[in-house]
Amino acid sequence: MTDNALPQPEGLPIVLASGSPRRRELMQQAGYSFDVIAPDPAVECGVCSSESPAELVGRLAFRKAEDVMRRIDSGMIIAADTVAACRGQILGKPVDRDHARQMLTMLAGTDHAVYTGICLWSVPDQKACLDVCCTQLKMEAIDDATIEAYLDSERWVGKAGAFGYQDGNDWLQILSGSASNVVGLPMERLHEMLSRFSETAQPIDVSASPPPIVRIDRPTS
Repeated sequence: MTDNALPQPEGLPIVLASGSPRRRELMQQAGYSFDVIAPDPAVECGVCSSESPAELVGRLAFRKAEDVMRRIDSGMIIAADTVAACRGQILGKPVDRDHARQMLTMLAGTDHAVYTGICLWSVPDQKACLDVCCTQLKMEAIDDATIEAYLDSERWVGKAGAFGYQDGNDWLQILSGSASNVVGLPMERLHEMLSRFSETAQPIDVSASPPPIVRIDRPTS
């Protein structure tokens, strides 16, 4: 592990509860050795009408960690969920090209936000903490030809809001917050959460609701 790697509390092996290659790359770049166990896709059930974007990603991150928890004997689970939010709508992963086009057309020329929920869960002592990170972005008023060219690249596949900041598009600008959050895992916040895990983690009753969120970044006007 490099000197710049994230802390590894409790001396537990790290388990990344995600099938996302982007989250895996971020963890590898930080210098971690870790196992990957993808949660059951059924855990990512639909949006509740009363949920805010922060509440949604917090709930899904918690449920992903809970799902993987049941399959290991020991480990520090890191689970995350990411969505974009624009004009009061929550934008997850597009189901197909047409859906991706609709998302990009909505986002073009607007300020919007990307939310990632992070859940850390230690096994076997069954303690967890949950947090939500928000990044504000602006997408330039791109034309239809630019949208179609991006759709042709298929780099939108599996990405919340149908775009990837890491793709280097000059029509995306971060206004505030973490760049790695837009990719799918805010590494600065994760570092903080891991460093303070022993202070903030709470015993978990798996039959109860997710634990209180420690902090939510809120977009500024």
